[in-house]
Amino acid sequence: MASTAPTTNAKEGLANLNVTAALDIEGTIPLESVQLDGLVVLKIIKHCREAFPTPVTGQLLGLDISEVLEVTSSFPFPRAKYQVEMMRCLREINVDHNTVGWYQSTYLGSFLTHKLVETQYFFQKTNNKSVVIVHDVSRSTHGNISLRAFRFTPSFMEAQKEKKFTNESLQKKKLTFSNIFEELPIAIKNSHLVTALLHSLNEYEPLPIKALDKDKVEVPLTPNFDTLELSLDPYIEKNLEFLLEAVEEYGQEQSNLAFWQRSYAREQSKLQQYLQKRKQENQTRQAAGLEPLPEEDISKLFKLPPEPSKLDSLLITSQINNYCKQLNQYAGPTLGKLFVVGELQK
Repeated sequence: MASTAPTTNAKEGLANLNVTAALDIEGTIPLESVQLDGLVVLKIIKHCREAFPTPVTGQLLGLDISEVLEVTSSFPFPRAKYQVEMMRCLREINVDHNTVGWYQSTYLGSFLTHKLVETQYFFQKTNNKSVVIVHDVSRSTHGNISLRAFRFTPSFMEAQKEKKFTNESLQKKKLTFSNIFEELPIAIKNSHLVTALLHSLNEYEPLPIKALDKDKVEVPLTPNFDTLELSLDPYIEKNLEFLLEAVEEYGQEQSNLAFWQRSYAREQSKLQQYLQKRKQENQTRQAAGLEPLPEEDISKLFKLPPEPSKLDSLLITSQINNYCKQLNQYAGPTLGKLFVVGELQK
């Protein structure tokens, strides 16, 4: 009996250690992927499509298990007090009410804004493994669901905490537009009950064609000539417009930076002239046997303009990079059709 107690305690300690490691209470295990419940995906798509093109947001609930963030529930943000009320109701019915991030809709990938930065920083500061799910309704109309999961990198979180986005700070943290976010792969998983329901649907025999209205029934192999349309895809046109607007905004940021550099150089020149003049006066007074002039606080006499934040430039550059990737993805098929038609017309 004496040897059984230590063995039992050892097993219990090992079990507690395994549970602690799996749940990652300390948050030391890096996040590698996001797992969305099928019902969560449907809720996000429904909410975003109903409000399109107005951007909407919502909250994600779930649990982080080891390196996987499992999202099991979600709800929209219609008003301020709704979030607290919903969390209380979910807690009462024993549903996952741990906040693991939020989601938002976007149009043509235009989601890199100050609002997203502030919101994601708040969530990620509260929970280091919080993510933001971005759903692009316009891209989803092309046949593929556009769901992307992002979270800030540690270097950007540190810079945002310090509110310093100067050249020196960016170089010290090695922060560029390409490492503001880290994108995580998304896996969609259904519960066992939903999987059983989907399998049971195959057991039902479909209604015969004769029992349906023939005018409303489409033959499975009906010819579709939409792929032969030679006009430029409206998605590409709009993407080019957004790209040009982003380039103009970047040009304005560069103009503001150039203005600051000129102002800083002008004030710095005045400061050097003052110091040189004071040095010559002190040398003259010392030669005449007089005491040198007392040192003055130069910062009160000359106020150098502060360096502007580079956060806007980082966001705009990252947005331009996103537009270019989208154009590269969708311009290929359109250019392919144009080359094929050109060869046929020869």
